Amino acid sequence: MRFLIFFLSLTTSLLPAFTFAKNSRHALKVKSEPTTAHHHKKSTKKGTVGTESEFTNFVQWKSVTEFIDHMHEQHGFELHELATLFSNASYLEKVVKLINPPAAGKSKNWTAYRQRFHEPVRVRSGLLFWDKYETELRRAQSEFGIPPEIIVGILGVETIYGRSQGTIRVVDALTTLGFAYPETGNRETRMRYFRQELEQVLLYARENNLDPLSLSGSFAGAIGLPQFMPGSIRRYAVDFDGDGRIDLRNSPADAIGSVASFLTHHGWTNDLPLTYPVTVDKTTEDQWKPLIGVVLAATHTMDELRRAGITSPLDIPPDLLVGLIDLEDGNHPTQYWVGSENFFAITKYNRSFYYAMAVIELGNAIKSRRQP
Repeated sequence: MRFLIFFLSLTTSLLPAFTFAKNSRHALKVKSEPTTAHHHKKSTKKGTVGTESEFTNFVQWKSVTEFIDHMHEQHGFELHELATLFSNASYLEKVVKLINPPAAGKSKNWTAYRQRFHEPVRVRSGLLFWDKYETELRRAQSEFGIPPEIIVGILGVETIYGRSQGTIRVVDALTTLGFAYPETGNRETRMRYFRQELEQVLLYARENNLDPLSLSGSFAGAIGLPQFMPGSIRRYAVDFDGDGRIDLRNSPADAIGSVASFLTHHGWTNDLPLTYPVTVDKTTEDQWKPLIGVVLAATHTMDELRRAGITSPLDIPPDLLVGLIDLEDGNHPTQYWVGSENFFAITKYNRSFYYAMAVIELGNAIKSRRQP
């Protein structure tokens, strides 16, 4: 049975903590038809976590009431608690602007990208982090097979070891993107994704006895030191400090173990090399260029790539599965590499060759400074 929800005009200051009972024995049944709204009303109201917000009566949106019905029917959430929650969710124009893809025509620049992350603050902070949590990093390597420099590289690129976790309320970000995503060719697909993440964050909050409005993160809804999306928290995060709960915002140990768990679930193999530099034969470009970025996976042997005109100064096992990587570099020549399945495991964290290479280089730079 489908339930229609009316707007509850409660002020934020009078809100009780959201407990989200698992069994809805006293469901709120209201027959009034909610108004469908596709535009927001502008207001001077400030967001609670350091960002401009605009008042939007999300509970009057047909798509939101359908989502509330889904959460009630599938997961037993109380209707009145969800109505209260969404009546206090803010539309964030800043989030809509940030999620838009960059303007077309802007060339990629590996050198500039690399400099954003391979810089003194992250290296110094990484050394301190590694020294402080060496025991946890070694245990993660023992249990999951992930080298410390990869975990340290990811946490450094993501949040500078927790320094920049984001200050946007996750519910605001995911509600905005789930129901008011900007007009793009993939709008419906992206809205489905963010609604799924909104569902996941509400489940995560209930499972951990958290007020969902207390969770802050990135403009896309990522949370904690490793910037996990809520679904990834529920699927891959681990309680690595043994305190009985998963806390990626305040527990570096949980962040370390969770990054290792994520990579293991995405194909990391112990002791597999990451990347090799290669040279391409421009005269056979029609053979090797179609191999770039078709899938984020290592699907070709080096012998296959050699036949397409790819060579390397290093001794790469001929049967090693690799993928071809291109790093465009502004006005400089494009750099070409091949990556193993471990390289592509990092791209599952962020679907970018540039991101994975930045993680590797930052981690190696920190590791080299620890050597005697």
